[in-house]
Amino acid sequence: MTKKERARLSVDALKKEYPDALCALQYEKDYELMIAVRLSAQCTDARVNEVTPALFAAYPTLDAFANADIAEVESYVHSCGFYRHKARDIVLACRALIDRFGGRVPDNMDDLLSLPGVGRKTANLLLGDIYRRPAVVCDTHCIRICGRLGLTDGTKDPAKAEQQLWKVLPPEESSDFCHRIVLHGRAVCTARSPKCERCTLAAFCRYAAKQTRP
Repeated sequence: MTKKERARLSVDALKKEYPDALCALQYEKDYELMIAVRLSAQCTDARVNEVTPALFAAYPTLDAFANADIAEVESYVHSCGFYRHKARDIVLACRALIDRFGGRVPDNMDDLLSLPGVGRKTANLLLGDIYRRPAVVCDTHCIRICGRLGLTDGTKDPAKAEQQLWKVLPPEESSDFCHRIVLHGRAVCTARSPKCERCTLAAFCRYAAKQTRP
């Protein structure tokens, strides 16, 4: 079986298992997603969703964030960890959106990567969720599960994993696939003690095959 064939089987199986391929982060405005993703670094989505309602209420517009006192933003995002860096990046990124991009989240990788605190994982998520572009969001769940499946060579490097997945995933399915992988990683294919016996991907997963060998 080729990697592309395994990728297609994975896409189809996860689509049946998790029909709603939704981002776990809660937001209403495009720039709010950018902020929520920045807060999610080294932090759970659940924690971010606890923090952002008060944060977005305190700064209800992009201008409010751009003009915010960074120290005050720190007080809202403190529980997300690395709060000083995150607060600074949030304010500076919002200023950049106003100063350089007409108040809109950019629709291309190069411009997104020019924003403070935005790396390839964040940029891909924004392109996929906001603009419905093909996107490969390589978070820890995606890297772990795609390595176990055999869609990558097992690399833990996000950039290398992303490059390898671009070659095998159907572009039109890539963004939703990554959302579904996160759901599957939390529910079934956990970092420790994956539940291969009830995994919808087990029939063609290299890791699962090794677990069943005598």
